[in-house]
This record gives sequence, C-alpha cells and structure tokens, in this order.
Amino acid sequence: MSTQAEADTQARFPAIDAGVRIGHVHLKVADLQRALDFYCGVLGFEVTTTRPGAAFISAGGYHHHLGLNTWESRGGPPSPRGAAGLYHFAILYPNRVELARALKRIVDHGWEIDGASDHGVSEAIYLHDPDYNGIEIYRDRPMSEWPRDPNGEIAMMSDPLDLVGLLGELEREQKG
Repeated sequence: MSTQAEADTQARFPAIDAGVRIGHVHLKVADLQRALDFYCGVLGFEVTTTRPGAAFISAGGYHHHLGLNTWESRGGPPSPRGAAGLYHFAILYPNRVELARALKRIVDHGWEIDGASDHGVSEAIYLHDPDYNGIEIYRDRPMSEWPRDPNGEIAMMSDPLDLVGLLGELEREQKG
C-alpha cells in the first residue's frame, strides 16, 4: 500500500477471492443483426443460442461470453457522451499472435480503431461496436515482464502500441 488511506480502505473492505472472474457481459443493442454482424463477422465470436430479441455468443464453445439483446433498446440511440454507463469491456486474448490475428480481422473488415496502447503489463487495442459500446481487445504480458517502480509497485504506462510490429507476429508465425 502506498498511502494510509489505501491501507484503511483495504482493512475495511477485504478483497474478494482471487479466483473470482467476470463471466460474461450482456449488452443492450439497437439492432440485433447488426450487432451479430460485428461480433461474429468482425471479431469472430460464434452464436451459441438465441431467444426472441436476443443472441448469446462465445469463443470456443463456452455457453456465452456476450449476451446481446434488443428487449429495451430496439432502434434506440447510443448512450450520449458524458452519461454514466459502460466505458468499455475487455476481451482477453491468450497471446500476442491471437491479438495480432484479431487486429487483422478488424483491419480486413475496415472497422475503425479508436486507439492502441502498450500498458507495460498488457497490449491493448480500443474500438467500439455499432452501438458505440467501447471495447478493449488485449493480451496480458507474463507477470515476470511487468514494469515495476523502485518500490516494486506495478508501473503501468500508456505508450503507443506498435500495430505494424504486432501484425508482424503473423508473418513470424508463418515462417515458423
């Protein structure tokens, strides 16, 4: 802990179990087919099941990583800037090659990228879906590579991510 206030907060609110994970994200969308075209076509997720006005999609056959529905939002506008709500959700890729493959899909589909950052602990690409929900696609670096300050604390950063270098991972993979 770097301050007494942080230590006091930690004592008052003990941390939850380290095994807890965020299981899925459920988004309200204006047009279900348009959302499926993006999440399945551009990002590569697969539909696992549907219900009237909703679809559930995943990677690798999981029951669902994302739920998409129009139950309260069919035809609605995106949330306005400056309003409270979701800033972005993050999709974790298992390694740098898979992140590069995701970037190539996005580029091949002509989808706009909002930004890309090297955070030291991770490499991240930011974009938005057709309803302007923010998305971060990223890969974590191994903990042994995380930058640390002189006190051993994690020293995250927001440097530009070399997208050309990232895409070069695909060429290196092909060469073997």
